[in-house]
Amino acid sequence: MAAAVGAVIALGHDHREAFDFVAAGVDRRAVLARSGRPPPARIEPGDLYPDVRGALAALRASGIRVGIVGNQPRATEDALTSMDIEVDLLASSDGWGAAKPSTAFFGRLVAETGAPPADVAYVGDRLDNDVRPALAAGLHAVLVRRGPWSRIQAALSPIPEGTIVVDSLSELADVLRPAAPRDSPGAASAPRGRGSRG
Repeated sequence: MAAAVGAVIALGHDHREAFDFVAAGVDRRAVLARSGRPPPARIEPGDLYPDVRGALAALRASGIRVGIVGNQPRATEDALTSMDIEVDLLASSDGWGAAKPSTAFFGRLVAETGAPPADVAYVGDRLDNDVRPALAAGLHAVLVRRGPWSRIQAALSPIPEGTIVVDSLSELADVLRPAAPRDSPGAASAPRGRGSRG
């Protein structure tokens, strides 16, 4: 399965297409529809990277409002809410009816923050779904260089100019340190700090 996921990432396809390699001919949507239930969120506290809680706390302590928004089902919102993760904004593409990398997703993100795009940083591990569309929307883009997406995509294409690159979420507070506290989720002044730029 890991090889199939790597292959579809390298081809620039949606990671769910990996199932087509290991379960050819099985219509996953039809199976889920027959069950009458959405797929479980399957996100538990142990699934979080060890640096998540400390990084979020450091960001908030430095005056940055923090949001978690991504391509996820609504059930993920519930799972994260139940973990008592302190954030200012928690949403999903399913809840918004718009998914990355669409301009509608990033437009909604900016609207929800209440800040101008230049004061918002979007952090993700993908060039195609996170970095490039965030830059196109006028946001600061931060690439977390870990996991299969970032490693495979960065090996296949250059990291866009102006991207902030970090290896750990614990670097974010230093890299995104605002000149003064802001009042909107994800807001930061022009990023500075030790993050390398691609």
